[in-house]
This record gives sequence, structure tokens and C-alpha cells, in this order.
Amino acid sequence: MKVAVVGATGMVGEVMLKVLAERNFPLTELLLVASERSVGKKLTFQGKEHTVIGLDTAVAAKPDIAIFSAGGNTSLEWAPKFAEAGTTVIDNSSAWRMDPTKKLVVPEINASELGKDDKIIANPNCSTIQMVLALSPLHNAYKMKRIVVSTYQSVSGTGVKAVQQLENEIAGVEGEMAYPYPIGKNALPHCDVFLENGYTKEEMKLAREPQKIFNDSSFSVTATAVRIPTAGGHSESVNVEFENDFELSNVRKLLSETPGVVVQDNTDTNTYPMPIYAHGKDDVFVGRIRRDETRPNTLNMWIVADNLRKGAATNAVQIAEYLVENQLV
Repeated sequence: MKVAVVGATGMVGEVMLKVLAERNFPLTELLLVASERSVGKKLTFQGKEHTVIGLDTAVAAKPDIAIFSAGGNTSLEWAPKFAEAGTTVIDNSSAWRMDPTKKLVVPEINASELGKDDKIIANPNCSTIQMVLALSPLHNAYKMKRIVVSTYQSVSGTGVKAVQQLENEIAGVEGEMAYPYPIGKNALPHCDVFLENGYTKEEMKLAREPQKIFNDSSFSVTATAVRIPTAGGHSESVNVEFENDFELSNVRKLLSETPGVVVQDNTDTNTYPMPIYAHGKDDVFVGRIRRDETRPNTLNMWIVADNLRKGAATNAVQIAEYLVENQLV
């Protein structure tokens, strides 16, 4: 099993290697791939030193699986080249997510849709993944009508430049700015670029991706995405209206029985999800579960996950595991 990690020197790439090692992914050969400026760098994986190679070299090596985390333009150009060479690509960028010919996969929800002919598989947006994983059992039980989500997203979702900006501001050091304003002691209602409809790209990903993942356009999603000064972990306030009514006890039971979801919901002990506790973990944490008293059949909850792990690297590795286990590569 020959595996290439494209974008191995980036933030998500580093976490990808960590997750592959932690989960003992059954690879026999690892190719670490990055842009030309990183070619020749040395990286260590499971105690063995590897030399970073370029994209041309990686395509020629014909890996079984290539996990991409190198940006949309790189994915658009290079994923088809890997696919033509017989490689199955799992792509972390937004390049292929809404392509009707490509699957958008959260393994716990829709991995069973994958087949041998799926040579480019899209990994959803980090904020989407944690939301749909928590909503999946509830949608099955009560059928969603409308979701209103507000996100509280960490600077790590923007990248290393944004993490450095926050660290510089905390230390009182002037440096390069990833954002148009300071992020320390601030909140920016601005994740990704603004579109003509007044929403950001991030907000529209949250609106469109869940419908594709569930293969269901009968519910709607409206989103406001906000960047906050946390180093890692995304949080979401989710208000969801269902076709059918629910009992809160049953909601908690369904969530607690869902693989990959952990319920942290006890107001008596101030137990609720927080990014500081989600850091380095693969689970999606759900709490503040309560009825919306202003609307029938409507639920409020708070969802937190490590955006670099389940929101990116872990989800991609889980897709790869499914492909291997089901002999689809």
C-alpha cells in the first residue's frame, strides 16, 4: 500500500502524518510530497527519515492513495493527473466538493456510496464535518427542515500565518497580518472571501455541503461564520428545526450512541464542550442540548471539534481506511 501525502509540510499535512501513525494505517511505502520550494526537505515518520519530493515525481511513482492538503488550485491541476495514473485521491480542499461527479464523504455517514471508480473523493469543509456528524442521527430520527448555524472558528483554520499573527499579538510583537484586523481580543465575522450575495465562501460551504452529504435537498441551512482568537478547535451554535417532535432524553441517547460523537452536557457541573478539551482528539463533542422554546420541534446545541483532526486529517485518513478495508484501491 503506497500512500502519498501531498502538502506534507503544511499544518494539515503534519497532522495527517501524525494521524496515519497513531491509527497504524497499513502503508508499506510513504511518499511525502510538497511544492518545489520544499523538495529535498527531510521529514521523520515513525522514526524513519523521508525526503520531500515534487508532484511530477509522485505521479510517476503511481501511489495507491494520495491524500491532498495543498490548496484548491493544486488539487484542480494535479488530482486528475494522479487519478489518470490509477491513484485514488482524497482531497481536503474545496476544489471538488460540489462537483456533481465527485463524492463528498464523511465516513460515518456516507462512505458506503464509494466504489472503485471514485478516483477523486472530496473531504468536506471542517465546519461542515463536525456539524453533520452530530446532526446525522437526529436527521434520521426526526427529519431536518432548517438549520441556523453560527460558527466560532480558530485561527488554525486559516493557516500558519494566522496562528503566527495571534501569537505575535499576544506577545506584543509586530508582524505579518493574515487578517485585515487584529484577531487577539477580537472576533471577525469574516471567514474566507465575501461573495456577491453578502455571505462568505465559508458560510456557503456550510449551506450547501450538508445537502450533498445527506443526498437530501429538503432541508435548508443558513450560516454566519466568525473567526475568534483561539489557536485550535472550531465551535458551533446550531439551531435545528425538525419535521417531527423529539424528547430531549432521546436526543441525548441517539447522540451518545453515534460513533465519533461524545455528549458533554451537564449544566449542574458546568460540563459542556470547549475547544481546549477537543484539542488533539478525533471526536465531535456536543452539549448545551436544549429545546428552542420559541419554535415547535426545534433544538439548540453546541458542537465542538478539533478542526485539523476530524475536520481535516482524521476524516481523510478514515476515508482511506474504508477504501483499504473494502478493497476499493
